[in-house]
Amino acid sequence: MSIFRLLTAGCVAILAAISGMVPGALAAGDEIVIGAPISLTGIFAADGLEQKWGYEQAIADANARGGVFVKAAGKKLPVRLVVADDESEPGKVAGAMERLIKVDKVDLLLSTHGGPMNVAGAIVAEKYKKFYMMTTCFPFMWSPQNFKWSALFFFTAGSAAEVPFKIWNSLPEDQRPQRPALVSEDTPDGHGFGGAFKSFAKQYGYSFAVDEPWAVGAKDYSAHILKMKAAKVDAILLFGAPADSITLVRQMKEHGLSVKYLHGWKGTWTGEFHDALGKDSDYVIADGFWSADFPYAGSAELGERYFKQFNKPSVTIGAFYANAQVLLEAIERAGTLDSAAVRDAVVGGTYENTVVGKLSFDDKGLALIESTANQWFDGKQHLFYPPVEGGWQVKLAPAWNER
Repeated sequence: MSIFRLLTAGCVAILAAISGMVPGALAAGDEIVIGAPISLTGIFAADGLEQKWGYEQAIADANARGGVFVKAAGKKLPVRLVVADDESEPGKVAGAMERLIKVDKVDLLLSTHGGPMNVAGAIVAEKYKKFYMMTTCFPFMWSPQNFKWSALFFFTAGSAAEVPFKIWNSLPEDQRPQRPALVSEDTPDGHGFGGAFKSFAKQYGYSFAVDEPWAVGAKDYSAHILKMKAAKVDAILLFGAPADSITLVRQMKEHGLSVKYLHGWKGTWTGEFHDALGKDSDYVIADGFWSADFPYAGSAELGERYFKQFNKPSVTIGAFYANAQVLLEAIERAGTLDSAAVRDAVVGGTYENTVVGKLSFDDKGLALIESTANQWFDGKQHLFYPPVEGGWQVKLAPAWNER
């Protein structure tokens, strides 16, 4: 070996020793920068605001503890969240992710909200080999892609779609729906959910009197409502965005369509839904990803914090808070900000103390949680599924003119 090569090799070894780095590791900076594409505008903005708040709270709580210990840095580092607006459009997620990675130079990523949006984000994460910690995406959309640079916790469309049938069969027989309707938006998420609803309806012995897909963002759902009214529908399973769900319920009242059981997914849980409808939101049932009534450490306090700030409840913020909890703990376990090392700390790992409970990720990076059912009444959301001892009992809705 030449003297020049020896000197060069020696200098590299000395620099590596001084920096404490090993080949392939990243130098630790003065902070941890977490990026997140979030729907700050557009049809999912109400969802996005809760998501952003959940992430901010988890990061603020970590910083209040002095930050996250990173072994490669030899100290705790503060965490900074950088957000890019994806405008509620799957086609805009890629641009938001690109800005976060290339312009803001984020270390790691937290997910946006919803299936198509998150899959779009995961594709960009694959391109740049940046770890993307996800929630609120159905596994049937994520798992077949065999992504290597993302992990996910959420419930399956099937497990969520079974919930109303379990609830119906828990009611006295004379109170169970006889002529339910399925109204599911014309999107990939809607198709997946709609198929699962139909499968479970058959399994539990129910049939839909009306099965009608609906367009996202329409201003008039009169045709759907009149069809359901003519069919004497007494229950509705609804999958749609918040603005569309508000419009449907408002127009149901205008057209005199009353149902004793209205269970919504995606669109009926937001504070915006109650703010827009007021008392007309009473009796409406919403899905949820989390509840302040959960018996997990920090759940009640997080719910109280949100209610104190916004004077309304949330059934989603815990999922987003937990998403950040997992990512921050994974950084500490990995001891570095290297995406591959953080990914490996999540995949196959178990996270005991999140606000959604214990999360056990399989060797593909998937962890499953349970979908909840919550009923709006007097401006609050009451958890009744899964049932809690001494908890809320579902109330069937009277006709509009009897409320």
